[in-house]
Amino acid sequence: MDSTGTDVAGVIPDLMDSPAHNEDGTGGMHMYIPWWGDNSKLDFARGYHVELWGGRGMPSYGFMGGIQNYNDLFLNRPKGGGGYGKQLKEDYRHYYGSIVGLSGRGESIAYKDNYCEIDPDVVDEWGIPVLKFNYNWTDQEYNQVKHMQESFRSIIDEMGGTPLWDMPSKEDGYGITNPGQIIHEVGTTRMGKDPDTSVLNEYCQSHDVDNLFVADGGPFVSQPHKNPTWTILALSMRTSEYITDQMNKGNL
Repeated sequence: MDSTGTDVAGVIPDLMDSPAHNEDGTGGMHMYIPWWGDNSKLDFARGYHVELWGGRGMPSYGFMGGIQNYNDLFLNRPKGGGGYGKQLKEDYRHYYGSIVGLSGRGESIAYKDNYCEIDPDVVDEWGIPVLKFNYNWTDQEYNQVKHMQESFRSIIDEMGGTPLWDMPSKEDGYGITNPGQIIHEVGTTRMGKDPDTSVLNEYCQSHDVDNLFVADGGPFVSQPHKNPTWTILALSMRTSEYITDQMNKGNL
């Protein structure tokens, strides 16, 4: 299982022409808004969180930084015209720091039809068969991402801003990411009490092989859209304590 995701960015006029200053800090962090809605009143069963981004940190590597889009939206210049020389520098100073972005990360639903298997045809460079993933989004995830897009655009509108791209269509999945793109993948060796419907018990121990333990993201039965690392650490700690106890008792 993987988290769903989609992004919306907008230009906020009140942030244009901000004083030049360096606000770089520790990387890898983000502002976070937890799920606030009542799913009983919505057309999807799971929530999502919001990650906010923007500011005047060091520019990322790339070409032109979308300056053509900003000019098209606000300066009524010829479409696609990014300028050059002094005018281009002034445009960048005008817009830099005025972009606000919102990224949604949502919980997907666990379905039996979503699974992985040993690929019958493909092998790696050593001749070992690779995993084949069978995974598709459903209306639950598409409706959730549509809600993200509409919510984020309304926030940008309330701030007096303009989204940088049009609302994605239903045919485009409302801008949903491909399965696996958010890299929050978990599951496939799920834990549970019934060996017919699960691989591991509550201590991440195989139902079939007593000395086999899976202490990574595999035991998850659902992916609640958060980063899974801390839960993996908690489960692995409990597993380690159980292994120690069972070894001391001579059961392993």
